[in-house]
Amino acid sequence: MKLETERLILKEINESHVEDILRIRSNELINQYVKRNSPKTNYDALEFILSIRKRTQDKEIIFWGISYKDQKNLIGTICLWKFSEDRKTAEVGYELLPDYHKKGIMSEALKSVLNFGFNDLNLQEILAFTNHQNESSKGLLLKHKFVLKENRTDEKNLENVIFSLKKAR
Repeated sequence: MKLETERLILKEINESHVEDILRIRSNELINQYVKRNSPKTNYDALEFILSIRKRTQDKEIIFWGISYKDQKNLIGTICLWKFSEDRKTAEVGYELLPDYHKKGIMSEALKSVLNFGFNDLNLQEILAFTNHQNESSKGLLLKHKFVLKENRTDEKNLENVIFSLKKAR
């Protein structure tokens, strides 16, 4: 399930991306706002890739690696996951290596994934959970017309705030 934008390819990850996934998911700057078990070795990254493949087959997640069209290395990831039972709502998650911040890359990728979610999957709402201190992520969401849900909390991570974007009618 590949998506293309002006500059980017969003593509399925596989075993050839072990080092890229290790670099992205173990990055300290990215992880300052994310609670997760980060991979420490190539083996850990491979285990993550294989778990994503299984979760993709089980239709639990749609996960893309982000790369420039003229490069094979991944510079980030973006996904739709935590689908509601009726498959009308999903959560978007994303991460980008710091060297690529402030270049409009994640905005371009997010726009493509939102379009896919609303138009191809017929989602009615896409949620985004982000750390309340992550100003870049909050700015990205606001730029794409997400609305802060001040009355909702993330019980698994009280430092997160929740944004929502509903399908335009």
